[in-house]
Amino acid sequence: MNCTLEPDVIVTDVEDGVVLLDQRTGRYWQLNRSGAATLRLLLDGNSAEEAAQALTRNRPEAAERARTDVRALLQSLVKARLVVVS
Repeated sequence: MNCTLEPDVIVTDVEDGVVLLDQRTGRYWQLNRSGAATLRLLLDGNSAEEAAQALTRNRPEAAERARTDVRALLQSLVKARLVVVS
């Protein structure tokens, strides 16, 4: 899986995570620190499963919840046309 930002999307780090700005529409989304870490893992070429594993490396009991959350975030980012998955 390859996850990339849409060409017109800008990511800016903020104190609590990141803000994504869609320059086509002027809309923006804010991700908290967990969402920002997840986005970075996905953009670095990790699959949703690999991202969830990385996020829960020290807390294996949270692995299933992380898988669900990572998939949901990825679906939301794709639906909002902020990222492309190929």
